[in-house]
This record gives sequence, C-alpha cells and structure tokens, in this order.
Amino acid sequence: MSEHIDLTEAALIEQAPDEGPTDVVTEQTQLDRKINAHFPGAVVRKDLVKAVKGNAIVPSYVLEYLLGQFAATDDEATIQEGIEKVRRILAEHYVHRNESELVKSKIREKGRFRIIDRVSVTLNEKDDVYQASFANLGIGGVLVEPNTVNANQKLLVGGVWCLCDIEYFHSDNAKVVPWILGRLQPIQMSSFDYAGYLEARAEFSTDEWIDLLIQSIGFNPEMFGRRAKLLQLTRLIPFVERNYNLVELGPKGTGKSHIYSEFSPHGMLISGGEITVPKLFVNNANGKIGLVGYWDVVAFDEFAGKKKRTDKALVDIMKNYMANKSFSRGVETLGAEASMVFVGNTSHTVPYMLKHSDLFDELPESYHDSAYLDRLHFYIPGWEVDTIRGEMFSSGYGFVVDYIAEVLKSMRNLDYSDRYRQHFELGSDISTRDRDGIHKTFSGLMKLLYPHEQATAEEIEEVLRFAIEGRKRVKDQILRMDDTMAAVKFGYQSVAGKWTAVTTLEEDEYPGHYHRGRPGVADKDADPVDLVGPASGAAVPEPAATQTPVEEELFQGQRDFAENQRGVSFEALLMPYLRGATRIELHDPYIRMNHQGRNLVELLALIAAAKDPADEVTVRLFTVLDPDPGYQKKQLQMLNQIIQGAAQQGITVEVAKDPGGHDRWIRTDNGWRINLGRGLDIFQKQDGGWFDFGSSRQEFRQVRAFGVTYIRDEA
Repeated sequence: MSEHIDLTEAALIEQAPDEGPTDVVTEQTQLDRKINAHFPGAVVRKDLVKAVKGNAIVPSYVLEYLLGQFAATDDEATIQEGIEKVRRILAEHYVHRNESELVKSKIREKGRFRIIDRVSVTLNEKDDVYQASFANLGIGGVLVEPNTVNANQKLLVGGVWCLCDIEYFHSDNAKVVPWILGRLQPIQMSSFDYAGYLEARAEFSTDEWIDLLIQSIGFNPEMFGRRAKLLQLTRLIPFVERNYNLVELGPKGTGKSHIYSEFSPHGMLISGGEITVPKLFVNNANGKIGLVGYWDVVAFDEFAGKKKRTDKALVDIMKNYMANKSFSRGVETLGAEASMVFVGNTSHTVPYMLKHSDLFDELPESYHDSAYLDRLHFYIPGWEVDTIRGEMFSSGYGFVVDYIAEVLKSMRNLDYSDRYRQHFELGSDISTRDRDGIHKTFSGLMKLLYPHEQATAEEIEEVLRFAIEGRKRVKDQILRMDDTMAAVKFGYQSVAGKWTAVTTLEEDEYPGHYHRGRPGVADKDADPVDLVGPASGAAVPEPAATQTPVEEELFQGQRDFAENQRGVSFEALLMPYLRGATRIELHDPYIRMNHQGRNLVELLALIAAAKDPADEVTVRLFTVLDPDPGYQKKQLQMLNQIIQGAAQQGITVEVAKDPGGHDRWIRTDNGWRINLGRGLDIFQKQDGGWFDFGSSRQEFRQVRAFGVTYIRDEA
C-alpha cells in the first residue's frame, strides 16, 4: 500500500516547516574540484572573463591567456588577486583606439613601453624589410626582424594579438620611423604536456569530460541535453581535423560564429562578402599565399543570403580546394590544410524550406550548387541550437583557451577515422565522398571525446550515428537538386549483422516534406514517428463507413524520440489512450519543480477537455517528496494548488508516495499501461516567457530524448 500524502493547509505547515535553505548557494561543484585536481594551472573559472574585460575589445582567448598566467587556480584569494592584476595589465597596456596618442606619449616619455595590440606584418619589397602595423596604436612601418616573422608567420596574414615592447628613438631623417620593436610575444602557448592530457582524460567519465569541454567553450552544461552538447562540440572539429568542411545554417543569435572569433588563436573569422581569391588562396601577382596557408580554420560569417554577389572564380577554386586540399598558382599546384566553415542565418522554418526548396535555400546562387555542396562533410542544424541567453554561460571551470587550442592543434596529426571498424561497418552503397565526410566527423569527435581511445561500443556507436546523420543531411538536400545522383541508404551494420538505418531529426519530424521529390521513395513505408504530429494521435481516422473501434487501432509497442525533436505533445502521445478512462494512475517520482508541475497541469487540462463536463475522473498521482525541507514545502504547496484547480474541472487528484522508486508509468481503467521513460518531464527548459510559442503549444517545444511503451493491460 502506498502512503497517502496529506495536503491540507495544516499539514503543509507541519510537514515542511520554514527552515533550511530556500535559495541555492553558488559554490564549486564536484566536477570543478575534479577539474582543478587533474589540470592544475591549465583551467580557469569561465565567468572571470566578463569580470576583467571591461571595455577592452579583445578576443576571449587574449583575456584567458592573461587569466591563465595569474588566476588559473581554485583558491579564491589567489583568483581575486589575479583578477586585479589582469585588470591592471589591461588598464595600463591594452591600447584603446581613442587613447592611442596617450600611449604614444608614454612610449616617448619612458623610452620603452609594453602594449597589447593586434600586429600585422608586410614585406616592403623596395627596401627588402619586414614592417609591422599596430591596429589600435595606429602606427606602421615598424621594422621587424626576419627571424621573428619566420617564427610567427600568421603575422603576415590577418594579424596576431601580441604583447609588444615598443621603443621610441627620434631621428632627423624624416624617412626613419621612430618606433622600434623591442620584443614581440604572440598571445598563445608555446608548449604543453600531451601525455599528461591523455592521462588526466582517463580520470573523467564521458559525461564529466563532455561537461568539461562545454564549460571550456563558456557554456553551462546543465542547460544542454546530450545531443545539444554534441552539436556545440561539432563546431570544434575544424580545429582538430585538417581540411574539414563544415556548414551551419540557422536562426540568428545562436552563437554560430562565436567559436571561430573567440575560441582559438588558430582560427580566422571573416565576413563572407569580404573575401577574394588573392586574400584566401594566392596572389598570382606577387606569389603571396593567402589565409588557407597560415590558419587552421577559416570561417565565413554571414555566408547566407540569396542575393549576395559572389565571385564565380572564387567558388570554382574553393570547390577544388575543398575536394583536393590544393589550389593553383599559375602552373604550380599548392596544398594547404585549413578547414573551411560556413555559417549563416536562415529566414524560413525547416518545414517551409523542405516544402518549397531545400535546407541550403539561403545560400547565394553560386554556392547553391550540388558540386560545391557535395564537398561539405557535415551540416549542423542550427535551428536545433538555442538562442544564447545570459543564464547559459558557465561560472564553472574550463580549459584556458590557449591551452585547449594547442591540444586540438596537435591532434590534427592523428587519424581516428577507423576506430569504429572493430564494432561496425558502414552501409555498402555509401559513396566514397559520403564515407570521407562520415570518417572525418567521426575522427574529429573521437579526438575530442575519447583522445585516450577508451570508448565502449555504445559510445562509439553514438559518435558514428551522429557523424552519419550530419553527412546524410547534406546528401539528402543535394538529391533534391540533382536527380542524376543515386539515393543512398545511410546506416551501419554491427559485427553481429544487425543493420541500423540512420535518419535526420527533421526527416523524422516532417517525413511528408522531407521526402518530397526524392528519387526512389514513392513506396516508402509510413514513418512510425507520425505519432508526434499535433493532430495525428496513434492513427489517422478513417472514413466513418470503414472506421473501426479506436481501441483496436491504437498502436502497441515502443516509440523512441530524439533529443531536440519538435512536434511532440501529450495530446498526440497520451490522450488517445486516456480518453474514456475514469480512473488513471500516474507514477512519476519527479513532480517537484515548477516546470514539472506545469507538465502535470497540461495533462490534466487535456483530460478535462476530453471528457463530458458532467463526468468525473480520478487521477491518482504517485510521486516522491523532495528531501530538502525548504523545497519540499514549495512542492507541497504546488501540488495542493494543482489539486484545487483540477477539482474545479471535475478531476479528483489524489497524491500518494510512490513506492516504486524511479519507474514512471501510467495505468488506466480502460485497459492500457504506458511506460514513460522520463515521465511527464520530456520537454527541454524554456525561458522565453509568455511570448515564446512553446508556452502556448507543446508541439513547438524541443524534447529531450525519451521512449514510450504502450501495453494492452488485460488485467
């Protein structure tokens, strides 16, 4: 027998006295302590960047470089001291453009002064000397020693943030530049212990390691599901894989370009409209190599835009480079290893693009070409990525950016693309180009997640499936444009012979639009995920003349839903099985937080709307009280309020303690048992308030990964 929970007003006061903490106290987590223990001196608290940045317009990796020197510790006193020191360094040495004359004066008066500025170098061919320009200080023509340039060749392409000692010496010769470069130190690490990195990785579980990486790029892992974390980490693959071609299209404000401008000193972010063949590849007039020769990652921001003017010659040379890792300079062929990233905003929803065009609909016409698109290894579905909000940023510990940037750079020499072959093999009709894309994504994610090569078969399968999906998204859209390309069965087979087909999430959500115009899918079986449609239920109603009793039509068995999937609602998921029931048991141990109470209310409202107003329904909720007294009081008050509201709609809610631990399920008196993998808590957290469409309709929300089993209960 389950113990009844007394929810009278007197009982609320007695059971949950006003004692104990009612507010969460921010403190160092167990993961943060573990991170500091295994990576001393290589990690920093990620919220410190905002604390020291002020009005300095510098990338995060510059600030973290300084914090790594003075505040890479978990000792609070040392952190505060380090913050103050970094602030002083920025205040005294960072050059603001509007204060450049003041800094020049300091250099003149002191004779020598250290500055933080972005430095670029050009070769003065007439005088056969290298000359430096300082972006914020506003001076140029400063002589640079050839050995300094040879050791830091990125100075020649795009410029590098540096700590520089500048001297001043006036000469009566007007042609002599009075500024002298005494010392130049690029803001990035010179060395690190890779073996120690691998040894420390082995001390973390996969979940802990993923959370460490998410904190390292500045986000709070608690705000992301597993799939959302993998999508974020996919943005790092270009840093760890040579010649990796990545595209991400999605709504504004999802942080698509942040990684490439802030995360690594080895990446270059440029506007899609500002690039030319000489700047990107080679200037045939002087033989100067472009960006791809010096940077690990070249990212194109604001790449989308149908009406954007594009250089056909640039598109053609880019196609060749993305396919063959080479480009031509006259009769000479040159190679490079820079990865290419294309990020842009979409202006239409996914079903709109699928219905009227394709998921590359926003690209300029010259790039909306099957030959170019076929060079892409992975398509990040940007519409799945949440708009960046303040609470998504991390206050936990992560790698100092220049440390992890050097780790990733060193792993570009490694190849993990075959690590799945002891467990799985790809489908036989997957083409060479598709296979290459899958392999590069798989290799990149394995390096990021399992650099120590200690992954289980299940973990390897997760990465392989994810890699296949990203390439399938590219290929399926190309098939819409080019009927000459043969359709491909994307999937893999285990060593035991079990075949697993891979689908994209939008394919599962919108099968009717996704397969429109696809060759060879006219006879495709109905997708089982039809359940998720807001009006679908378990089966589409037949004409009245042929309609059979509802209970004979309802689906029995298991249904699985992927993280970030939309179109799921209690109305489609549960109501076909609850209609007509007068007694319903709901076992869900986690009806504690406000959003969990909201889920319960939404289900009860559907039950109330489906029944005759004159009928009454009893819902018996089996749940678990929060062990914390302060939170328990709020939980009991919430449940009491729900009971009172339900009673007004003819629903009696009885609450009892759940004796079944963590099991979540529903049983009805009309003969159904529904096993709920996550209970009612299937939706991801929403913070858009009442102006978010998901606040009004469940099918507009993204779900967490979960499964549901429908069983006909003969008892």
